[in-house]
Amino acid sequence: MRWVLNILGVLLILTGTVWILQGTGIVPVGGMANQSQWTYIGIILDIVAIAVFIFANRRRKMPPAP
Repeated sequence: MRWVLNILGVLLILTGTVWILQGTGIVPVGGMANQSQWTYIGIILDIVAIAVFIFANRRRKMPPAP
């Protein structure tokens, strides 16, 4: 399950970064170019992706042995 969340985190970071670059006009391709709302959505998506990484890679306490 951990590897699935790590892959999801990578995909979310890539998507968010592309949206930030399009929203700021650095990558002027597509209908999202130079539209600032996509910059903000990309930033939020990157924050969510970081939270997914932290959740996936946190240390879990092992239950005591019976």
